[in-house]
Amino acid sequence: MAAPCVLCGGDRFDEYCPGLLTCRGCTLVFADTRLSDRELRDLYAEPYFFGEEYGDYLADRRVHERNFRRRLATLEKFLNPSRRGSLLEIGSAYGFFLDLARGRFDTVAGIDISREGVAFAREKLGLEAVSGEFLEQDLGDRTFDVVCLWDVMEHLRHPHRYLEKIAAHTVPGSLVALTTGDVGSWNARWRKGKWRLIHPPTHLYYFSRRTISAMLERYGYEVLSSRHCAVSRSADNILWSLTAKSGRLPGLHRALKKAELLRWSVSVNLFDILCVIARKRGPKVTA
Repeated sequence: MAAPCVLCGGDRFDEYCPGLLTCRGCTLVFADTRLSDRELRDLYAEPYFFGEEYGDYLADRRVHERNFRRRLATLEKFLNPSRRGSLLEIGSAYGFFLDLARGRFDTVAGIDISREGVAFAREKLGLEAVSGEFLEQDLGDRTFDVVCLWDVMEHLRHPHRYLEKIAAHTVPGSLVALTTGDVGSWNARWRKGKWRLIHPPTHLYYFSRRTISAMLERYGYEVLSSRHCAVSRSADNILWSLTAKSGRLPGLHRALKKAELLRWSVSVNLFDILCVIARKRGPKVTA
């Protein structure tokens, strides 16, 4: 039997599609599975970035940075221009966003479950980053002006507890910025169980504009912006997903990559990924 809904506490669910449930009370969609700490760590070991979820995460650095520049530009619209402040990124991976963001903030820090990603961020990019589970980290009395979770919420076993802890380490006026798939989008509703973002056990929660807003509001955040955003992908990663990742014609991917015909990239908005900016309620932070 599934545990109570993490958003509304309800205990009545319907099948959304094979492997996923939807809460009758609030419509939150989630995977009907439970992962141990070890299983979670194993999911995001080095192969996740090199051959499982991504073909070659480091090789696509330029494309990832294009996405992060776009997100940083969106975030900038809601920042106090006279205050640099501090930023924490949860799910910082190999540090590409933090590397860009440290030009805008006084301090940036990251945390990720990937030991290899954190090692790269620390040793190659000189960033402050730690490896581990955010909920287990002792942050003391440290607070942050901005907390980012780019493509993270859907991966979490306890997304509500993450927001609860974030709220404890941010002051009124601080921002939470995140991206996540929109299960309420036309694309997701049309594709249903075949929607490209449905792939447990890495994706455990599937938010809509309504449910992600409700969860943020539950922990004291007011949603300022919630819009579908474009995502850039390299031709290499696209073809790898269509062929090698799925086990179909892997030789085609290798041949085109060897011929250096996959260096271009494309930016597409399928209107099924949300970029959300929320502010903690209360008196705004002053310079």
